[in-house]
Amino acid sequence: MTVTAPPAPAGVVPSGRRRPERRRASRSNAGQSRFGYVFVSGYTLLLVAFGLLPTLYALFLSFTRNGVFVGFDNFVRVFNDYRFLPAVGHVALYVVFWLVSLIVLVVILAIVVHSIRVRWLGDTARFLFYIPGAIAGASSVLLWLFVLDPSVSPVSALLRSMGYESLVNVVAVGNLPVVFTVIAFWAGAGGWIVIMYGALNNISADIMEAARIDGAGALQVAWHIQLPMLTKWISYMGIMSLAAGTQLFVEPKILAQATKNVVPEDYSLNQLAYLYAFRQGDFSGSAAISVMLLVVALGLSTIFIFRGRLFERD
Repeated sequence: MTVTAPPAPAGVVPSGRRRPERRRASRSNAGQSRFGYVFVSGYTLLLVAFGLLPTLYALFLSFTRNGVFVGFDNFVRVFNDYRFLPAVGHVALYVVFWLVSLIVLVVILAIVVHSIRVRWLGDTARFLFYIPGAIAGASSVLLWLFVLDPSVSPVSALLRSMGYESLVNVVAVGNLPVVFTVIAFWAGAGGWIVIMYGALNNISADIMEAARIDGAGALQVAWHIQLPMLTKWISYMGIMSLAAGTQLFVEPKILAQATKNVVPEDYSLNQLAYLYAFRQGDFSGSAAISVMLLVVALGLSTIFIFRGRLFERD
């Protein structure tokens, strides 16, 4: 007697037919994984070659001198250098000005641009914000040399009204934290405004509409809804900008050359490390400064990570 299998219920595919589909899906996933490894491998090689290995070599140099282990002697020697603490103060003051102005103004400008209802006007504003970021760091400093020189600046009337008659007056050491903050903000803020604008677009329209129905105004929506949802992006911006700010080098180096050392050659920690390595031939001292910069930057970045809950899932 032949036994016939009962027909499969409606909507259910027999198991025999599902196996080829599963095989195709598994092959597709395996192919995507292989492509993923290929794409990541390039970044990994560059990270190891230009990030990890130089860091390990700097650690080796910072604890040795002429190949002999000396413990923390290089760190103590650099710390006691009369140029070290002033350089720390210069960089710290610049980083504070830079981070505060960047976080506050970028978030405000991003929210304002996002609130523009006219499409072409919002697109134009984002484009204009982004243009300065396309100029390389050294080029932007050269451009600002002309802007800050009252004899050729397009804002010479403003500079003279503030009492500045020459470039030397404008880039006096006491003014440099503000000058470097303006240059860095002009060059770097536009890209972050575009990123924050994209993050604002990810906020659900239903949430925004519900807040408006409940009577929330623009300021209440920004403070109670948009800002909390931008926390992770603000933390990310803080980490990246902190890393860039502690590496201050190009701006004071070019200004020092343009003003015949009115701006000191050892103004920043990176400049001091450069002098140790290539003026004094002391690569161990230079590496010690680099390691101290790395430790401080990692410590401050950790605060941003935990305070901003950067790696927590929503």
